[in-house]
Amino acid sequence: MNTIATARSAPMLLDSFIELPARERARALLDAGTFRELLGPFDKIESPWLPLQGVVCQADDGCVIARGTIDGEPAVVAAIESAFQGGSIGEVSGSKIAAALTMALRDCERGKIVRPVVLFETGGVRLQEANLGLAVIAEIQAAIVALRRHVPVVGVIAGMVGCFGGMSLAAALCSYLVVTKQGRLGMNGPEVIEQEAGIEELDSSDRRRVWQLIGGEQRAATALADQLVDDATDAVRSAVHAAFKLGLPAAHRSEQVDMFLERLARIDPASVTPETMRDVYNPSSAQHNARKEQA
Repeated sequence: MNTIATARSAPMLLDSFIELPARERARALLDAGTFRELLGPFDKIESPWLPLQGVVCQADDGCVIARGTIDGEPAVVAAIESAFQGGSIGEVSGSKIAAALTMALRDCERGKIVRPVVLFETGGVRLQEANLGLAVIAEIQAAIVALRRHVPVVGVIAGMVGCFGGMSLAAALCSYLVVTKQGRLGMNGPEVIEQEAGIEELDSSDRRRVWQLIGGEQRAATALADQLVDDATDAVRSAVHAAFKLGLPAAHRSEQVDMFLERLARIDPASVTPETMRDVYNPSSAQHNARKEQA
């Protein structure tokens, strides 16, 4: 699997990417002066469903779509705002992402390559709009798969909400996935796992354990993310730019089914730890641990 050249060794200003709101995250990844927002707050495209349940709307429905350039090439960035409804995906926010990716796809099919970036910061589908949210997440996933035939699709999971639910599958479909240590990636969040399987399975209040299992560092070590970077705007920007320079990977994760099934077959469900997961994905690590135990 291709990996992105490290962005951690170069000197940089450690201005936090995580602390930026979605709009500024999108702006930070685009070339200076090229940011142009589509369907912004002044267009007032709000959720028609939230007011019916007493929830105050946000004018952009918690999703920022920006056009601009990356290294001089046309680009589109979809950034999810975690400060609104935990970044949950509803009819409007999800449709904005799906439409932006579909527009990029049409341009690519006409020979005008547009570089797509998705900034994931979401717990998944919005419960107040569950069926509509699920349907539009499927559209997002389909658009990513179609787009990556023409151009790499780059995802970023910075933190602190992470990426869960159906949007975790969308992230897994990306050509390259950039994460920070603070980011988290999983189908189900720790609270859901505790609720459904019990605290013996996972104590959601044990933050150290949660990040050991599904944090960005662990996901990068187990091949579910391609690049681990510091929480620095320059580091994230460099990793995103580097991903596009790599071009399309030889095979996307979703195209390596046999490899992942073989690795899953080596996992003992009764003994899943951060270390055993890394051993499965890094045989040299397993051999090193075995030699230590024998010594």
